[in-house]
Amino acid sequence: MAATTIARSINAGLRAAMERDPKVLLMGEDIGKLGGVFRVTEGLQKDFGEDRVLDTPLAEAGIVGTAIGLALRGYRPVVEIQFDGFIYPAFDHITSQVAKMRARSLSTVTLPMVIRIPVGGGIGAVEHHSESNEAYFTHTAGLRVVCCSNADDAFWMIQEAVATDDPVLFYEPKRRYWDKGEVGDAPDLSLGQARVVRPGTQATLLAYGPMVKTCLQAAEAAAAAGQDLEVVDLRSLSPLDVDTIAGSVRRTGHAIVVHEAPTAGGLGAEIAATIQQECFYSLEAPVLRVGGYDVPYPPAKLEEEFLPDLDRVLDAVDRSLAY
Repeated sequence: MAATTIARSINAGLRAAMERDPKVLLMGEDIGKLGGVFRVTEGLQKDFGEDRVLDTPLAEAGIVGTAIGLALRGYRPVVEIQFDGFIYPAFDHITSQVAKMRARSLSTVTLPMVIRIPVGGGIGAVEHHSESNEAYFTHTAGLRVVCCSNADDAFWMIQEAVATDDPVLFYEPKRRYWDKGEVGDAPDLSLGQARVVRPGTQATLLAYGPMVKTCLQAAEAAAAAGQDLEVVDLRSLSPLDVDTIAGSVRRTGHAIVVHEAPTAGGLGAEIAATIQQECFYSLEAPVLRVGGYDVPYPPAKLEEEFLPDLDRVLDAVDRSLAY
């Protein structure tokens, strides 16, 4: 496939999944005729019909609840939550039913469903449209939580998410939807594995989704100053690929975790604790975290002050290497 955007890659991945399995269907607000607010599902209703690409009412609890019933009946529903901040009306369904059905039934019942969630800021949106709420769901046992960062992963990860029998929350970095990249052959990595996207020797930057590009830019800038940084794209947030994370940190001795979500109670805290436990004797400095500030997401005109940027990442690198 030629270079394409993340949005088009997800579209192509969904198309491939629907062609492969007639039990795959899509549900969400405005995903049919409009093709979604980000046009991720554009053209799919036209090609697969209104019975498989359903425009739903504005009711997230109803959308997810209906998807639970469909999954119980053998379908593989892919639900779109239009914006990350709209997930909360469906929170009870996700944490009380979707996450627990398999354990409650001793694996006699599975819920093979995907909940797609555009995540993060950087698009100048209004309130409730720029949340980073992944920590709520990584804390909930029974859910798989993943986040793509590039076109290649977007194409392959969405197909693997649809094919798994576990419920998957599939986060998509909305400000990267239009970033282009090449889509290659099926990768050797599984849905639950991280990837070293830039090898290095002096410090490890760990990120996912929108922050992977920021960390790669930081690594390039640091190289000009003689610093050799490794960048790891986590890809899977729950479960974490501890082997890849620990292997990288053992090589470099320094670790900086970067995410858009507020720092306190964020996924970075779990990653930092895991690194401390697994790599204690390899660490040459404390594990540092770079995240959003511990305030509600600000108005659009202030979001660039809130979001971690290249300078904040490089500052953390300098502090880590100074130990």
